[in-house]
Amino acid sequence: MFTLAAPRHAVALDKPVGQWLTNLRRPGGLGKDPERAAQRAQQLAAIDPDWNPGQLGWTVDWQRHWAGLATLLAGGAGLEEIVPGVTHHGDDIGRWLIRQRRDWVRLNPEQQHRLDEAGVKPAVRHQKAAARTNAKAEATKGSDAFQRGVAALQRYIQREGKTVVGRQHVEDLPDGTSVRLGVFLSNHKNRRDRLTDHQLAALAELGYDWAR
Repeated sequence: MFTLAAPRHAVALDKPVGQWLTNLRRPGGLGKDPERAAQRAQQLAAIDPDWNPGQLGWTVDWQRHWAGLATLLAGGAGLEEIVPGVTHHGDDIGRWLIRQRRDWVRLNPEQQHRLDEAGVKPAVRHQKAAARTNAKAEATKGSDAFQRGVAALQRYIQREGKTVVGRQHVEDLPDGTSVRLGVFLSNHKNRRDRLTDHQLAALAELGYDWAR
């Protein structure tokens, strides 16, 4: 499976293609002229329809690992063979696969659908206590709130062409809910050390250098 989900440090023919692709994915990265930007987006999509996974709700890192899994499966590997230590272009697909099964509830519906079609199922967990159930529910709730915040940020940045958000700004989402975007951004910046790698990567891809 061909992918443009190159890591930021990737180099090809002595060219920093990883950084180049990262720049293209940022708001305004395809140029200020709307027609030219649309044409460039079509050209990239012709190479890889998922060239900008942030628009789908996940990170470039997730997309690259997913492409690696798809390539291994297409090459004849069975899911039971893809264990920690099995890599594709340096990425440990086996270890990544375990995390997807374990953290299934944190994935969005399209991620779950893609994995399900590949035969991947969520890990079966036996709940031992009510406290553990409550903790899982809180984690899911927090993950959903973060995803809404990222979606609101994407809408704001695409519309305004900037990443600076006023403290009191509220962004309305298509489903009728609202996100206090300024507060969301400030809180997550102040609690950066508590964010997961996935959350930091999502914010960094939107152009927030403090999340790197």
